[in-house]
Amino acid sequence: MRAPRGILATATAAALAAACLLPGPVLAAPAASAAPPADGPCATSLPDSFWRAPVDTLPVHPDSARYVSSIGSAAPLHPDFGSGRVEGQPFGIPITVSDTRVPETQVTLDYPEESETSGYRIPQDARVENGPASEGDRHVVVWDRDACRSYELFDARQRSADAWHAGSGAIFDLRSNALRPDGWTSADAAGLAILPGLVRYDEAAAGSVDHAIRITVPRSDRSYVWPARHQAGAAADASLPPMGLRLRLKGSVDTSHLPPQAKAVAEALKTYGAIVADNGSPWYITGEEHSGWDNAQLDALKDFKGSDFEAVDASGLRLSPDSGAVAPG
Repeated sequence: MRAPRGILATATAAALAAACLLPGPVLAAPAASAAPPADGPCATSLPDSFWRAPVDTLPVHPDSARYVSSIGSAAPLHPDFGSGRVEGQPFGIPITVSDTRVPETQVTLDYPEESETSGYRIPQDARVENGPASEGDRHVVVWDRDACRSYELFDARQRSADAWHAGSGAIFDLRSNALRPDGWTSADAAGLAILPGLVRYDEAAAGSVDHAIRITVPRSDRSYVWPARHQAGAAADASLPPMGLRLRLKGSVDTSHLPPQAKAVAEALKTYGAIVADNGSPWYITGEEHSGWDNAQLDALKDFKGSDFEAVDASGLRLSPDSGAVAPG
């Protein structure tokens, strides 16, 4: 669902909770990879990006208790990704990997004033969140490792082999820390890239998720803090979290007993935290759709609840209001 100038909610939340939850030559479109391998020469974010910044030693935000209470102190953490299907649909946000230049794709948009209107190169077999018949947010995320860009669409519908329609769209240069223009949304309410904040199966399988994770909250304030660029708030209410707020799993929380996939995610939540990126269900963290996930392992994350988290004052990381680069650690 989308209200003017803001993406509001993950429509699949209720069903998932019950289950587990550049110019150049134009070439023929290649088949997209089903599962993204390790980053290689084109990482999803730069080493000095806010996504990669540890926050485990940063101070607790002075409004932490109010934010956690408004999100839901007793609500469980929920991995909004996994393997298999829920009500016939896959779940998680699929990452379509493209390693070869594809023809430019025509994309028409409902909100062109806050979107890139050209420059998308989306493979013909790009996957849609929760499947082609989904009535949810229908994100499309393409990791173009040839051009080192991420093409991201919200409410995306394929019209033909080389044409799509979407609510909003954004193109991110993965070799740059530049943020979107102030006040612009993206394919996410906070105006941030989705790709760098997804938990990927290859990371968890290797035992290390080295970045912050995208998270949703039920209601947000009509404000945003760096690195977010946009708000989609339900009310002007200082007890509600702003878009861009950094949350982390408390260091005192015991994660030693967790199975490997869950432990990799939990340790990332301790070290890098989560970034409020959209409105949706409480404490829903987002990962890629992938057949390798072990849902029984991921279920262990549901033992944590809101009171195991705290909000972080991440203002000291900012070097410039228009850059996602952080101060040297």
